[in-house]
Amino acid sequence: MTLTHLDSTGAAHMVDVGGKPVTAREAVATGRIAMSPEAAAAIREGSVRKGDVLATARIAGIMAAKKTSDLIPLCHPLPLTRVAIDLALDETGITATATAATEAQTGVEMEALTAVSVALLTIYDMAKALDKAMVIGEIRLLSKTGGKSGDWKA
Repeated sequence: MTLTHLDSTGAAHMVDVGGKPVTAREAVATGRIAMSPEAAAAIREGSVRKGDVLATARIAGIMAAKKTSDLIPLCHPLPLTRVAIDLALDETGITATATAATEAQTGVEMEALTAVSVALLTIYDMAKALDKAMVIGEIRLLSKTGGKSGDWKA
């Protein structure tokens, strides 16, 4: 397997996607933040002092997807056509799922993964006064469609 972000000398570089066709692409990523039942209850009840945790995390995830190329050095800036963040709260945490879509020459996997990561970090930031021991994890790509390599599903 050839690593496309390395040139012939092993130096990192941005891949030239100029000759690739523009195609519809979509990626879905997920992750979870585990927390105490008390913190989850406070988020559910809307009693967190910093405000609406879920609404803020959703906006943060969308904003992060739009800034992915500013955060990940070799990512191309993409014209995102859609970013959706689903936050599923249960008794001991929140599962975030992000869907990112574009019509471009390269995929949106990193945008979906970045959206999930920042949404979860935002939840931590807003609820840390309630539970400093929260654990963020299980961040992974669930699926991607479009492009030369075709569709993929976990």
